[in-house]
Amino acid sequence: MADASDERTEPALEEVFYPVDRIPFVEWGAFTGGKSTVLLVGAVTILSFLTGLSNLSQSMPAMDGPLSVFLSLPAGVVQFGGVLFAFVLSAVTVGLQQRKVVAFRAALVLLPALAMLPLTTLQTTDIPLLLGITVTYPLLLRNRAQFDQSVDFSPLQIASLSAIGGVGLYGTVGAYALRSEFTGDPLTWSDAVYFVIVTIATVGYGDFAPTTARARWFALSIILFGTGAFTVAIGALVGPVIESRMATAFGIMTASELTLLEDHVVVLGYGGMTDSLLEELDDETEPIVVTDDADAAAMLDDAGLNVLTGDPTDEAVLSDARIGSARGVVVGSDDDAQDVLAILAARSRNPDVRIVAAATEAKHVTKFETVGADEVVNPRSIGGTLLGRSVLDGSAPDTNLSDLDTSGEPRK
Repeated sequence: MADASDERTEPALEEVFYPVDRIPFVEWGAFTGGKSTVLLVGAVTILSFLTGLSNLSQSMPAMDGPLSVFLSLPAGVVQFGGVLFAFVLSAVTVGLQQRKVVAFRAALVLLPALAMLPLTTLQTTDIPLLLGITVTYPLLLRNRAQFDQSVDFSPLQIASLSAIGGVGLYGTVGAYALRSEFTGDPLTWSDAVYFVIVTIATVGYGDFAPTTARARWFALSIILFGTGAFTVAIGALVGPVIESRMATAFGIMTASELTLLEDHVVVLGYGGMTDSLLEELDDETEPIVVTDDADAAAMLDDAGLNVLTGDPTDEAVLSDARIGSARGVVVGSDDDAQDVLAILAARSRNPDVRIVAAATEAKHVTKFETVGADEVVNPRSIGGTLLGRSVLDGSAPDTNLSDLDTSGEPRK
């Protein structure tokens, strides 16, 4: 005999998260979304690095590709190109993971440029890289709307990056102007750039050395300005990352860690039903809890759940939780007044998202529906109905919840 409890499903959850008309034979969105795009760009980065190592191992790679007739690449570009592209694409991959639009635009340019290398040489080791680019580029275009985050630098970060650029420009122009005051042949522009980089890095190979007092003071100024600018830049750029990790250790999930979530469920508020709700959702989708309760956030984080510490009624916080790409929203704290504001905020940020709410008081059900909830459940009424049935005729254990409406009354 089948257990009747296996057939019981909360109607609201079933309607919101398991609708029949949204269950295709193959869930293509799981394979063609933003996550897959980032993973493929990362795979292309690895393939580019491996292809570059293969070209470096050869004294002169063969030029047998279809572009070799029209495009004559220098041997150095062919040998070092794959490795150099890999380093740049690694930074682009990180940017795509954070949904940065500048990373998306860079990928649009870099992938076709990288494809020129295998199309010029077309060796056996180039085929996986070429296939990877062929698959990745259309997927990148398909998910262009996913990468919509701008790069927001603080004034200190902008100043530190500008200082690095200024020191580089100052050093290059100055070294070229003083080119006759260095050992060896007069410096070219490329030599000047090389001299500035090795000087700031305090490597000092000695192949270009100042021979006059003026040139020595100039080299010393590059060392002082360059190391100072890099020190400030590292603090300005790395500091926020460290703060983010420390915040995560205290149960706070940062917005950047939520950027790759798609088709997820946003749970606004933490209440008595949240734990059982998360158990129900965890097997089918990836829930995110938005709560301003620090203790609850730390507990959920320890349990390995996604949690964003913030006001669930704040539209900016809901944007960080990517409510725009959410599968559904559940509002279920123990404070009906806060839940009303949370429903309003969720509806404002995503007018089309499905919102299910739990009203602590039966008299608030209509209010929840008025402000934008698609389905309102009153757990107390449902629980009271089941208790009544159980005490009168013992039918509660076999009662199917689909026999009740969301207010706990029998369906007509």
